[in-house]
Amino acid sequence: MRKTVTSILLTLAAITGYAQTGYDGLLFSENNYEGTARSVAMGNAFTALGGDLGSITINPAGSAVAGYSQFTITPGLTFSASTAQGVSPFTDGSLPYFERQMKSNITRFSMPNMGLTMNWETNRTSGVKNVTIGFLLNKTAGYDQDVYANGLNSTTTFMGAMAAEADGFLASDLNASNAYDYYPWATIVGYQSGMISPFGGYDDRYVGASELIFDNGDIVLGGEIDQTYGRRVSGSKYEYIFNIGANVSDFLYLGANLGISSFSYGLDEYFKETAVDPADFDIALDNGETMYFDQMKYRYCYDATGSGYFAKFGLILTPGAGFRLGAAIQTPIVNSITEYWQYSGSTEFTSASYNGYAASPEGNYSYTFASPFRANFGLAYTLGNLALISADYELCDYSQMQFRTTGTDRDYFEDVNNSIKETFTTSHMLRLGAEVKLGALALRGGYGMTTSPEKHFTGPYRSNFSFGFGYSSKGSFFTDFAVRKDTYSNEYYMPYNDYIIDEDGNILEPVPELLITRSDWKALLTFGWRF
Repeated sequence: MRKTVTSILLTLAAITGYAQTGYDGLLFSENNYEGTARSVAMGNAFTALGGDLGSITINPAGSAVAGYSQFTITPGLTFSASTAQGVSPFTDGSLPYFERQMKSNITRFSMPNMGLTMNWETNRTSGVKNVTIGFLLNKTAGYDQDVYANGLNSTTTFMGAMAAEADGFLASDLNASNAYDYYPWATIVGYQSGMISPFGGYDDRYVGASELIFDNGDIVLGGEIDQTYGRRVSGSKYEYIFNIGANVSDFLYLGANLGISSFSYGLDEYFKETAVDPADFDIALDNGETMYFDQMKYRYCYDATGSGYFAKFGLILTPGAGFRLGAAIQTPIVNSITEYWQYSGSTEFTSASYNGYAASPEGNYSYTFASPFRANFGLAYTLGNLALISADYELCDYSQMQFRTTGTDRDYFEDVNNSIKETFTTSHMLRLGAEVKLGALALRGGYGMTTSPEKHFTGPYRSNFSFGFGYSSKGSFFTDFAVRKDTYSNEYYMPYNDYIIDEDGNILEPVPELLITRSDWKALLTFGWRF
């Protein structure tokens, strides 16, 4: 028996096509620092070190450590690789859908760092000996990903799930000129493009174009279909920083950042179904003719842009014997975010005159979102000018994320904010780095690990390792190179919901579930000048 969905008007955000969730807030809040090639090669474990323009995003006091002015520019490449394959719903491990493991890659160019700091000496032997002012941009997150999955299915269909979710809505309402003001956009597109249609004389019960109806009322997939899922993600997050730092008696280094965090995020995903043999999908028309389903394609596009302001304060202590201590705290980032989204779909039959296409209007919504406080602490040990090791610990309590409306309805985000408090917790980040100098050359390595921000998930959430080298000339020029590999936790994704369910709520036929793995390789090259 197909599950019936009760026709209840949802909240306006859900009805018009997109509703904010805590996972959107997490996407906008998380950092995965890049920076200069030196900082990346050493795992960005720079809270207690400083001296590098990539480190100023992590600890503003880092600018005061260098007793000179400097300029750096860092181009970089990201190679993102993903694999996708179905997850077996059965104890014997058999796989009825997406049986092929598919790999996909995407390459992006970016500018992880560019910055200038100006250093002034006060000519004092104690107290404030140097003052530094800097202007920088550092990349704090990258979203690039390409996912592709494909396989055969003979039991469930995307359009069947869409039909089940449409049950209860009147066809005349879904076809009305103002339908997008009141009903789920995906459902409207499905109906108006011919993916689903009423059956049996009903005006509020639906069947998918790939489904057959038997005399006893059963609805089943007509035959084997080829299913394809695709997703392409693009975008990044940067911090634009004005920094000021001060060196106090070569013992205490202080710094402050006034910054703007800016991000862009784009998602383009689709689901496609093609009849292996169209003859299995006959559709009897009211005029006595018969047509056959051939293929469909559903697409969803989403873009978000946002910017917010924040402040960050830090210090570094050098108590002696080669040891260094550092700490920094960052205020919440108050972001102004605008989102855009659109649905579209097409259905093709063996008789082209029955083909259908529909697209929703482009939706948009603006709101305010506050990312939480974050703090980091560092310990380092330097062996003169020969070597150093460093360790950082950073924490951020994502349960404190908060959506805020820009309108007069203060309770608009109450449910999602309550859900955030129930779902998320403090995430912990560990960063380790080391450097060995061999004259004008330096060899570097690093490691990083981040725990999950979700309460129900334990273990590493994201990890990376890095390595690189650097060269400093006898003059002002220096250059650094770094490679980093980021590994992300597995993602389990269901392209459509369970819909073949008995009256007791038991799933009779499981829908596809995908296991998506992702890893990124980053290569950075820094060019710098000290003066």
